[in-house]
Amino acid sequence: MVNQHCLMCSHYLREQHQDRLDHIFEVLRSRIPRLQNFQDKKLDDGRLLLLLKDEPFEQPILAKFASDGTLKLLEYLTLLYDQEPPPLIGIEEPENFLHSRLLAELSEECDMAGERAQFLVTLHSPFVLNPISPQKVQVLYRDLDGYTRIKRTSDINGITEFIKEGASLGELWMIGHFELDTFA
Repeated sequence: MVNQHCLMCSHYLREQHQDRLDHIFEVLRSRIPRLQNFQDKKLDDGRLLLLLKDEPFEQPILAKFASDGTLKLLEYLTLLYDQEPPPLIGIEEPENFLHSRLLAELSEECDMAGERAQFLVTLHSPFVLNPISPQKVQVLYRDLDGYTRIKRTSDINGITEFIKEGASLGELWMIGHFELDTFA
């Protein structure tokens, strides 16, 4: 339930860490230029609403009417800029709902947040891999006997050399350098 998570985080940050919320919004707005602001609003019955104000419109809209990508990016930024994150953070397919231009920056932010927490990210997009060094990426694969194995991409034959020559991990993945026969 994306909206509920965004709403609770927004409300908490507004009450406890306004400076962090301001920074998250600044980053969000730099990626979604026509977004003017977002706010949480407490109703008389205690419920909270998350509202987003887009530049061409006079009134803010309920978050449930905003794009899934905007809400996902807000969630990711809230998680990535948490000063005390949980020790393990899992993100499944961050490329879903986000424009491909946003993925490299999101990937770099995950990399920076990796100083404070361990990340497990599943993906299908080379754009997420491109900015990450091969020492920080591990590939899960099934061996010929059907067992799941793991290998750091920097330990795959040829990867380090290709990277030194200017290739990126995403490119190498797309042209087949992470295939099972590479691990032999």
